[in-house]
Amino acid sequence: MSIGIILGAVFFVIAAICVFITITSLTKRRSVAAKISGAIAVIFVLLLVLIPESFHTVESGQVAVVKHLGEARNIRTAGTYFDFWITEQYVIYDATVQNMEVSTQAYSKDAQTMNIAMTVQYQIDSEKAIKIANQYGSVEVLANRIQSIATEKAKATLSSYSAMEIIETRSSISPKVEETIKTAVTEEYCVNIVAVVLTNIDFSDAFEQTVEDKMIAEQEKLKAEYEKQTAIVNAEKELEVAKLQAQAKLEKAKADAEAEIEIARAEAESIRLKSIEVARALGFNITETKV
Repeated sequence: MSIGIILGAVFFVIAAICVFITITSLTKRRSVAAKISGAIAVIFVLLLVLIPESFHTVESGQVAVVKHLGEARNIRTAGTYFDFWITEQYVIYDATVQNMEVSTQAYSKDAQTMNIAMTVQYQIDSEKAIKIANQYGSVEVLANRIQSIATEKAKATLSSYSAMEIIETRSSISPKVEETIKTAVTEEYCVNIVAVVLTNIDFSDAFEQTVEDKMIAEQEKLKAEYEKQTAIVNAEKELEVAKLQAQAKLEKAKADAEAEIEIARAEAESIRLKSIEVARALGFNITETKV
């Protein structure tokens, strides 16, 4: 419970008691007591009006601009302060990180329409709260200005890429959009850009259908190329097998032929030797000549 509420409750109770005493004194015709209690009641009523409202509490994550008769003079951070409410006005700003959702339409380098959505996280510079009050009047006006800059820079960045480049390199484009916006939102805007994230990019249905058809065609082409290469490899394998089989048959035929020649030679030698033996047995004189 804030100090102002506590004091207000105390002043109200005391003023009510004094009023009760005043009414009772008047009934019993005690004019002096009635005047004293009445005066005290008036004093505490004035205190009730003036004092509690002069206590101001600034919560954590907030910053307050204190305006003296309309002129922004001081900055108050988290804490409780006493400033006379009639002359001092507190304007509370949220100093925590804010999420700004931005949705807009943009065009690629090749004139393709796209709907983009992004999140801009920003935080006001508490030390420049007076400048925000004097230059922008409110945080809402400043936020609108930041949104306009973010939208403009995001469109400009995306317009330097073709639609297909955006689709193929979407993850690398988001950091470039963030860098562009951070560069554009300078110190004069009294905020710090924490992060910028492209959450969605949607092209027209017709273009997305074209992209899908192109991807299907490329996949079919890759499939056909793969099947072609596979067929070539299989054919080369079959040719190599056929060559090896033919070579094996040829080698076998050579071996068979050589074997038959050797058999024929052996048979001829056997016949020759038998002929010599028969001739010698018949009394012929045989002379062998080696060639």
